[in-house]
Amino acid sequence: MKSSPMQLRIAFTILISCLLSFPVPTSASEPQIRILLIGDSTVATYNKRPKDRPDLTGWGQVFGEFFNADVTILNRAASGRSSKSFINEGRWKKVVAEKANYLLIQFGHNDCPGKGDRTTDPATDYQQYLRQYIDEARAVNINPILVTPVTRRRFQNGMIWTTLRPYADAMLKVGREKNVPVIDLHQKSVAMFNKLGDEKSAYFSPKPDDRSHFTSNGAREIARLVIEEIPTQVPDLKPYLKQNAGKHD
Repeated sequence: MKSSPMQLRIAFTILISCLLSFPVPTSASEPQIRILLIGDSTVATYNKRPKDRPDLTGWGQVFGEFFNADVTILNRAASGRSSKSFINEGRWKKVVAEKANYLLIQFGHNDCPGKGDRTTDPATDYQQYLRQYIDEARAVNINPILVTPVTRRRFQNGMIWTTLRPYADAMLKVGREKNVPVIDLHQKSVAMFNKLGDEKSAYFSPKPDDRSHFTSNGAREIARLVIEEIPTQVPDLKPYLKQNAGKHD
């Protein structure tokens, strides 16, 4: 027996009502999060690269490549800044006003002696500035993460020669004191360059005499060193990493 048009309309209405009564599946993705980065030229993003270094890239510029689409990276690192000058120039005030979930902090290169009024002492004011970043970030519910300064690619007798270890050690000290995760990028980068040697790590340099900055491929390797520590140092960020992030092919 054929159904009348009225019966078909009633059946269709009932079907639609039943479908609407079922809950709509929600996305399995994690909540959206924002990660701020502050630091110096080794971290910075270069939208306009200098002619003599057309592949100049900071590790923060490629950091987002290791995370899924639920993560937004806000790279506020700036060339030539120290832990002191980043605050004194008013940059930190603007950064801390941004709404974010995490903050990665890497300073040291421009804190070293010889940098004029940017210089800090790793035993005193460098630690004080780090504490300021930590306390003021926490005050607005941003989780701070310290990243010790990546080494310069300077070799002596076949091994890395560095002046940044005192700043790395000071950062580790503050991390323990303030119960803040610390990624010891300095130690990891020294170990990597010692293993590779000068010649095999030459591709990290955007030009032969630049031993501080990176090419895009070099920056990715440095960013990978940071990413390798995320699961243990910041486990809450582990679900946001892409599959095999931090692993070499």
